Amino acid sequence: MVNSVAKILIVDDEERIRRLLKLYLTKEGYLTQEAEDGYSAIEKIQTEEFDLVLLDIMLPGISGLEVVTEVRKTSEIPILMITARGEENHRVEGLQVGADDYIVKPFSPREVMLRVAAILKRTRVEEPETFIISHPHLEIHPDSRLILAEGDPITLTPKEFDLFLYLVKNPEKIFTREILLKEVWRYDYFGDLRTVDTHIKRLREKLQKKSSQVSKMIVTVWGTGYKFSPIEVEANAGRYFDLEEESK
Repeated sequence: MVNSVAKILIVDDEERIRRLLKLYLTKEGYLTQEAEDGYSAIEKIQTEEFDLVLLDIMLPGISGLEVVTEVRKTSEIPILMITARGEENHRVEGLQVGADDYIVKPFSPREVMLRVAAILKRTRVEEPETFIISHPHLEIHPDSRLILAEGDPITLTPKEFDLFLYLVKNPEKIFTREILLKEVWRYDYFGDLRTVDTHIKRLREKLQKKSSQVSKMIVTVWGTGYKFSPIEVEANAGRYFDLEEESK
């Protein structure tokens, strides 16, 4: 179990939606705060610590998309977007600018709780993993959620990191989009399978800026899905180092 109760910010201009989400989140044992517009949401995120943000896309003042863009300049806090059924373009754009997932109105409170629990389980580290994953051009520290490409750190959103780490831990294994949604997002997914494609695209773009070699390690298997495949093979490449053993 994590050491503290998760604190969640609910951002929606409809009071009934905020009240409904707060009711269910409180029943699950979470602490909550509320914001009714984008400006106050940004202010709260910049001045307080939250474990997750539930963010409506259609907000007065500035949109939820603008909130995500602004927050991502300084924070990698997980963001779960709330969108209307007809806002497919907004959902895709939200994922592209850095949101981790989305839920569609009208939503089932139970599904929201499952998605919240899944995101928190993946992003709130309970016990550090004391090993380093090393490949040519690439080094990953799961305990500190640090990725180095050619020795330079890469900034990823929590979901981008989880997706990349899952692929890296299973080299050469091909995963369908459905499996990745289930294993990385940690629930039976009812949304668009392009969520995976969008995250893979963003992940490649960020890796490409530091190392074209590392970017190419994420391979598209046409008609099936994706896999992690190191493009160079060296002795002991891809080995796991136990930090406690290395320190002896």
